[in-house]
Amino acid sequence: MSWNEPGGGKKDPWSGQEQPGGPPDLEEIIRSLQEKLSGLFGGGGGGAGASAIVVWLVVGVVLVLWVLTGFYIVTEGNRGVVTRFGRYTETTMPGLRWHMPYPVETVDIVDVEHQRFLELGYRSGVGSVPQEALMLTGDENIVDVRLAVQYTVSSAKEFLFHIKDPEKTLREVTESSLREVVGRHTMDFVLTEGRSEIAAEVKKLVQEIMNMYGSGIAVETVNLVDAQPPEEVQDAFEDAIKAREDKQRFINEAQTYANGVIPKARGQAARILEEAQGYKQKVVAKAQGDASRFVQILTEYERAPEVTRSRLYLDALESVLGRADTIMVDVQGGNNLLYLPLDKLRAANHASVGSVPQVEGLTGPEAAQRMLQRRPVLRRSIRGREGRGR
Repeated sequence: MSWNEPGGGKKDPWSGQEQPGGPPDLEEIIRSLQEKLSGLFGGGGGGAGASAIVVWLVVGVVLVLWVLTGFYIVTEGNRGVVTRFGRYTETTMPGLRWHMPYPVETVDIVDVEHQRFLELGYRSGVGSVPQEALMLTGDENIVDVRLAVQYTVSSAKEFLFHIKDPEKTLREVTESSLREVVGRHTMDFVLTEGRSEIAAEVKKLVQEIMNMYGSGIAVETVNLVDAQPPEEVQDAFEDAIKAREDKQRFINEAQTYANGVIPKARGQAARILEEAQGYKQKVVAKAQGDASRFVQILTEYERAPEVTRSRLYLDALESVLGRADTIMVDVQGGNNLLYLPLDKLRAANHASVGSVPQVEGLTGPEAAQRMLQRRPVLRRSIRGREGRGR
């Protein structure tokens, strides 16, 4: 049954009896409560005194409960920022603390040791965010850059009161700094060897700006997660990267070949120079010796021309015959030739010393020459040749 039925009547939903109209009387309720309390404490008279006790008892209980609400605990790694009527009062350290309860003072707990992360250009589980990731390089090319920032709260007071939304501010500052740094470098530098340098420059620039704002944020690390050209030109860029890698590979192979050939060529050149230097010294020494010997022979020739001339002729003949294995001797005025097989004579001399003619202990060409000198016909032939030579 509803509380209010049509016609303006009001009935009790449980008993079904009509209730008197209008709201319940507050004074009647208080009076009824006082009577119950006075009966509880054993007093039938002195209603005013009982009422005062009840009021103070209620006020005391409320006051105790209000005071107890001022206790709070700051856990390890956090800081408590106390404000009194909205104005900063103090920052409390970890432990059990008390402050004037609400609405006089309030406490905001701030985590100052937990590592916080900021993703720029992408979201974990979502992927790329083009409006943040695409940016222009110094050589007017577009790259897709994704950055991850790790930071902590260095000052709880500054983090709460100096900036309205510190995390949003950090995101905007990071994006602005990244675009500035990327805009100062070429596309090849951003995509290849310049990643660590770009991350360091972004970290330094972001920290300077956040310190200038008094944000209470300390940037711990900045990591360039990925940097690549836009998807529309990804295939062409991969071909360009492959060509660049092939170029570098060819350069390395050529350098390796040069490192193997150049030292060898230098060694050969040094050896040729040493040989030339030795040949030069040999030729110079031989020329100096020949010149000295010629001067000495000239001196002897001036003293005894005939003897010196014969000696020179015999020395020349000995030099020629010493290299010959067979000698044909012409006889002047005759048709016969004298054949001397010196090679066979030399071999026979080695086989049996007695089978080869020996003259005064000489063997070989010396013995043959001495034999020729002893034969009159040969001597005349030699003199005739000597006369024709003159």
